[in-house]
Amino acid sequence: MNIAIIVADFNGEITGRMESIAVEHAKKQKLRIVKSVHVPGTFDIPFAASRIIKEKDVDGIVVLGAVIQGGTSHDEVIAHATAKSLQELSMKERKPIALGISGPRMTREQAIARVESTAKHAVDAVRRLLSL
Repeated sequence: MNIAIIVADFNGEITGRMESIAVEHAKKQKLRIVKSVHVPGTFDIPFAASRIIKEKDVDGIVVLGAVIQGGTSHDEVIAHATAKSLQELSMKERKPIALGISGPRMTREQAIARVESTAKHAVDAVRRLLSL
């Protein structure tokens, strides 16, 4: 099974660790990473996914990001819009996109505490969906 990984660089100290964990976990799950790309932020992930999902050698995608709560509800807007776009794209293209995006309404500390579980769950999700 061939997968792609898309990583948001915003909150990079968190998403960089998520990427390392996801890559290692994917190898243990016998998934082949054929493409790995970075985008500026979580909101930019659907654009990259819409291009990558059409590639013949990509069976599924793992997306990684961290949406941290600020002083407004901006984090909720970003997280919901991104998740909805990715779900619609996955259904349209009939390829799984596993959501490894922590947030919204998370503090930096909460996001850091969930780095490993978020990354591993996304890899596990894409593997299980590809096995359907």
